[in-house]
Amino acid sequence: MVAQLPHDAPEGDRARFPDGRPSGQPWTPDTRNRARRHRGAHRAPEKKRSFWRELPILLVVAFLLTFLIQQFVARVYVIPSGSMEQTLHGCTGCTGDRVLVDKMTYLFTDPAPGDVVVFKGPEAWTENDVLEPRSDNVFVRALQTVGSVIGMAPPDERDFVKRVIAVGGQTVWCCEANRVVVDGNPLAEPYIYWENASRKTQESFKPVRVPEGTIWVMGDNRNDSCDSRCQGNLNDGQPNLRGVVPVGNVIGKARAIVLPPSRWQSIDDPNPQVNERLVAAPWQQGLPFGVGFAAAWPTLWLGRRFGTRLGAAFRPKPRR
Repeated sequence: MVAQLPHDAPEGDRARFPDGRPSGQPWTPDTRNRARRHRGAHRAPEKKRSFWRELPILLVVAFLLTFLIQQFVARVYVIPSGSMEQTLHGCTGCTGDRVLVDKMTYLFTDPAPGDVVVFKGPEAWTENDVLEPRSDNVFVRALQTVGSVIGMAPPDERDFVKRVIAVGGQTVWCCEANRVVVDGNPLAEPYIYWENASRKTQESFKPVRVPEGTIWVMGDNRNDSCDSRCQGNLNDGQPNLRGVVPVGNVIGKARAIVLPPSRWQSIDDPNPQVNERLVAAPWQQGLPFGVGFAAAWPTLWLGRRFGTRLGAAFRPKPRR
């Protein structure tokens, strides 16, 4: 007759049969189930890690992920001036828009007319600039540095935001009927803003052939923007090649305004060189941003899965 260990076997029997079954007896479904219950009864309960002990790890991981994302995928930039009004709000001493800049797009394609781009200022743009000094206080300076990395403070670099008007190989000049002309075609620019309502005449400049590998950029606040027209010279109406921006200096494409919440919106990028009759319908214009928004959900899901696995890796193992 086969001896069986009852569910309520005394401690002495459990000591003699530590694996949960009588010695020498074969494994059966019944003995396996009792063995699992036996081992579970002696397993120490899992201890929960204190939130305050996990918080530093979470902060470090969050900062590292933010740093990597903003270095290689997308970054938030502060708009410091009003040269792109009304598309982007900004002014000296005020709270400007925070814009999300896509760093991936131009790995596969070049900037196109109408794109709002953030770029590192060429030497001609920055030779007379003076960087705002950082605080002498070590703690405050560290906070400023961290803020610039995550987009909550102005960056250290001399970065600019403008709209692409012409690309390499095209000829641009102004004006015909108060419109900028590219390759003989007047542009349709619905985004232009006239800060001074009494001065709605664009400053003229002679034809400039944009060198290959560069772009010609201008601000939407057309009469209050020092851009490719005037950077690097005295803006005397002569052809200006020092004002063009090398494509290699372009950091990324401004996609959306993320702060303040009242300004949440995508950033329009109509091609001013396209005939107005050929402009896509409004629902089609919003399609790329909608597709990008939808594509963000799988990324968010993967991030959550990664976070769960990462948390499990740091969780202490139960003692046996």
